[in-house]
Amino acid sequence: MRVVSLVPSLTEAVAVSLPGVLAGATDWCTHPADLGVPRVGGTKNPGLDRVLALAPDLVVANEEENREPDLAALRAAGVEVLVTEVRNVPQAFRELERVLRACGADARPRWLDEAEDVWSRLSPPRRRRTAVVPVWRRPWMVLGRDTFAGDVLARLGVDHLYATHPERYPRVPAEELLAAAPDVVVLPDEPYRFTAGDGPEAFPGLPCALVSGRHLTWYGPSLAEAPRVLGAALRAAVR
Repeated sequence: MRVVSLVPSLTEAVAVSLPGVLAGATDWCTHPADLGVPRVGGTKNPGLDRVLALAPDLVVANEEENREPDLAALRAAGVEVLVTEVRNVPQAFRELERVLRACGADARPRWLDEAEDVWSRLSPPRRRRTAVVPVWRRPWMVLGRDTFAGDVLARLGVDHLYATHPERYPRVPAEELLAAAPDVVVLPDEPYRFTAGDGPEAFPGLPCALVSGRHLTWYGPSLAEAPRVLGAALRAAVR
């Protein structure tokens, strides 16, 4: 089995679960660090010729991270493409199992069972907090409705204020975000790399939590430690 992954989360899941199966990955696939496979470009602009040159038996993709025209072109070239949809934590576990089965796994990997157990044993938060969650700036964009990262935060006791917005990633001026007066501004380091000097300065007077994008937005082995890592960052910001 030869698999090309166009999704960083799935790349990590396949690499740690089925050594030797992964034949290619995107430039954004940073885990595991020693991946050692050819790169095929970005998630939004993969080099289709490079993908085809790797002669994959299967390409794994995601309906949000990858563009349908690229996936259609791969199918037209005779490549099987598996497209995932992940909007919440339980769906992530189901889709991960489906992907790994398609890649040749004959059983669920231990890390997947452990991650699911971690999330199932979460204690109800003593206090719920509100947040805005920018994912880009210039223009400012935030989490809106029906997102995996939003569900992750909700399960950790953080309700983001644009969860009912008609758009999944609405553009909202920084002035409006500031006026919303959330308990905390959650700033991940991807897709936009927010840092201490590039994000918090836009929200004077509001607590800001700089968090790992891999733990907030990836659905893979990082799920096992995400509650602990994200919880610590949030507690530090609002203590």
